[in-house]
Amino acid sequence: MAASVITFEIEANPPARMDKALGRDVPADASLSRSRLAKLIADGSVKVNGAVVTDPRHRVEEGTEIAVTVEMAEESHIGAEDIPLEVVYEDDDLIVINKPAGMVVHPAPGTPTGTLVNALIHHCGETLSGVGGMKRPGIVHRIDKETTGLLVAAKSDRAHHSLAKQFADHSVERRYIAMCYGVPEANDPRLRGIKGTSFEPGNILKVQTFLGRHKTDRQRQAVSFTTGRHAVTRCRILEPLGMPAVACLVECWLETGRTHQIRVHMAHCGHSLIGDPTYGGKRKMSPKAIGDDAVAAVSAFSRQALHAATLGFVHPVTDEFMEFEADLPDDMQALLVTLGGQSAS
Repeated sequence: MAASVITFEIEANPPARMDKALGRDVPADASLSRSRLAKLIADGSVKVNGAVVTDPRHRVEEGTEIAVTVEMAEESHIGAEDIPLEVVYEDDDLIVINKPAGMVVHPAPGTPTGTLVNALIHHCGETLSGVGGMKRPGIVHRIDKETTGLLVAAKSDRAHHSLAKQFADHSVERRYIAMCYGVPEANDPRLRGIKGTSFEPGNILKVQTFLGRHKTDRQRQAVSFTTGRHAVTRCRILEPLGMPAVACLVECWLETGRTHQIRVHMAHCGHSLIGDPTYGGKRKMSPKAIGDDAVAAVSAFSRQALHAATLGFVHPVTDEFMEFEADLPDDMQALLVTLGGQSAS
């Protein structure tokens, strides 16, 4: 397999460990993350002053000559597919997409093709420098198949490492727009009586539980207070819908990012998302409050009314904070207007 050799010298005041020194001084255009460098060291692909060194704790001094042999990224086993994408932003290291409803993010046994990854491999082509030695986009977070909105993917190893760390430490800004049944107000005594729910100043609903797989349905997530993964969701009212209000346009944001988190938490507190086939239940709305056309529109809405509207993160190379916004998709926009709400675009 073809390979390239990256050569450089250790700069002044290097860290005590070689792996950390290489992580600091390797040329930025090599697009190598510290985790990738650690693997290259272990594989014997790093020479120090001409000699192979495999101990990441080896000490290097200022002026030490380093040569890192990097094999060219392998072609991914995932096929490239010419699927249209709405690209919000793209550079050498990352790409931000506004994902449509119905698109799965990553191939799986049930959906081996037609995914966002298939589309990204085709779209990015040779601009993918490789993630972990493979020519593929680095998926650092996902949104559900029927959820629309913003998603960032890495095009280089260093970007993948940085973005994954930001998602792991919950420093990424993610805000969703949703349409739910009822109105989650602080003066609702029912809400205050639900375990795991509370209100913060500004009428902000906070839901804090554990989330894990449902005991009998492995496709669902379930709330727990003893096992699972810690999950925190916040929600605020944007616009009540109906006279009297029987639904609401809300903004939700995540302190953690668990599978189906917003959908499960909103259902837990009695405000499941309109159209949610898994957690929404069979709720009925009063035609007196919203009219027959709106009732029919709610019944016909075939996916969860959830849109990843805002995404913010620190660029892995420039250290600039970047924030992106995506308008409500047409189907949610139409439903909102039918329910008597104001256009959100």
